[in-house]
Amino acid sequence: MRLVIGVVFIGHGAQKLFGWFGGYGPKGTGGWMESIGIKPGVRMAVLAGLMELVGGLLFTLGLLTPVAAVLIAATMLGAIVKVHAPNGFWSTANGIEFPLTVLVVAVGIALTGAGSISLDAIFFN
Repeated sequence: MRLVIGVVFIGHGAQKLFGWFGGYGPKGTGGWMESIGIKPGVRMAVLAGLMELVGGLLFTLGLLTPVAAVLIAATMLGAIVKVHAPNGFWSTANGIEFPLTVLVVAVGIALTGAGSISLDAIFFN
């Protein structure tokens, strides 16, 4: 679970920060963020991208997993509030279903531990 969620967040962060994987980079993402009322757009795009990239890297490695989960959960909470909540629950209507699921998985893993195949297990057990 950590690997999949972590790699996906690395990708999302890279989209916002570098325009990789079909992303729009800070300017494009920032413009979209401003269009939905998140200002200053470019600064917020960079912040969200860093949270996703760093959170994804840490989560993938199982390093400082609670910190990683907070970064992931915070970005998902922002997405839920600013983007998905007006659309209801179901993903078919761009609702909160998917970001809420990711948020719950990240928090659940943080609460139960990164597992035996993690840097947390090596450094902190």
